[in-house]
Amino acid sequence: MESWPWPSGGAWLLVAARALLQLLRADLRLGRPLLAALALLAALDWLCQRLLPPLAALAVLATTGWIVLSRLARSPRLPVATRAVLITGCDSGFGKATAKKLDAMGFTVLATVLKLDSPGALELRACCSPRLKLLQMDLTKPADISRTLEFTKTHTASTGLWGLVNNAGQNILVADAELSPVATFRNSMEVNFFGALELTKGLLPLLRRSRGRIVTVSSPAGDMPFPCLATYGTSKAALALLMDTFSCELLPWGIKVSIIQPACFKTESVQNVDQWEERKRQLLANLPRELLQAYGEDYVEHLSGQFLHSLSQALPDLSPVVDAITDALLAVQPHHRYYPGHGLGIMYFIHYYLPEGLRRRFLQSFFISPSVPRALQPGQPSLTSAQDVAHSPDPNPGPSPTAQ
Repeated sequence: MESWPWPSGGAWLLVAARALLQLLRADLRLGRPLLAALALLAALDWLCQRLLPPLAALAVLATTGWIVLSRLARSPRLPVATRAVLITGCDSGFGKATAKKLDAMGFTVLATVLKLDSPGALELRACCSPRLKLLQMDLTKPADISRTLEFTKTHTASTGLWGLVNNAGQNILVADAELSPVATFRNSMEVNFFGALELTKGLLPLLRRSRGRIVTVSSPAGDMPFPCLATYGTSKAALALLMDTFSCELLPWGIKVSIIQPACFKTESVQNVDQWEERKRQLLANLPRELLQAYGEDYVEHLSGQFLHSLSQALPDLSPVVDAITDALLAVQPHHRYYPGHGLGIMYFIHYYLPEGLRRRFLQSFFISPSVPRALQPGQPSLTSAQDVAHSPDPNPGPSPTAQ
């Protein structure tokens, strides 16, 4: 039986690329990701010619091309028109950069800040258009949230509210969970979870009416156990699960929910070394004596130094996060999750597919590798043994009864 003639690799690649581009009708921007994808397809085409029958090879190449190029393509976007968006946490970082970009695009931006006279607020007032409105809001204060809800309803009465960007959040402590005060966990939950929950619920009537968007900035620390980020990570895990729930429940209303999981970027809070040093000093000053003896001051100093070193590797350009937020607001079919920044792909692959021991060692080498606590170092008396002896009613109790 005569086999089908097999076109050259370049011919197959050209046909597949043309078909995919016409079908997707999306924006594929020339750059290293696209060039890498085309090189991958060319290599796959070469292998298919030698290892698979023609029809099977064509199916593999077409399917792979569809997946790879569709992931790189930017889906069609909605016009900005008169859309209004509320963004929280615009004093600095992602919030401030997003407010600037959306204002330049023509959005009506309602930007919340902790202080109306903060440097970030003054910068927004100076460089943005009169469409941008600044609101003072502390997410831990219900009165501030209520005032923001009323302001939003009043100022979007004619245009409607298209989107909410839950960006405000905080990470106030880097330490083992045992060393972190319970009050710090509660404080993180108040800002990162309960504040976002109350604000989102309050704006849902407006978002249902516009069939709009909810975009929430979370963190990979909510998906995997980064060392010494328990207070921050647990609040972000709760926030991400809440948004996953909203995504399912609000689908009949036409509201699309997206979560942004950024890598580490050089925002103002990340670069404030003095702030992190002061928080370390406060932690050491308030640690119970037993914990300080068990872990040692050197242990806390070591993890603080490793944390600051990891921050020095943070990405300086915030635009990938801003672009992800913008796409989530305007894409006809936005992604449910965005992962802006380098290295997240390999990080999530390791987290989901490799054994637990390898996952733990990877996070320690990538972020913080804690030293050995003082009580566990060679030559130190066993803390557990000492406590057992201290609490024993009889230092010579005799032999234990044999279990039957």
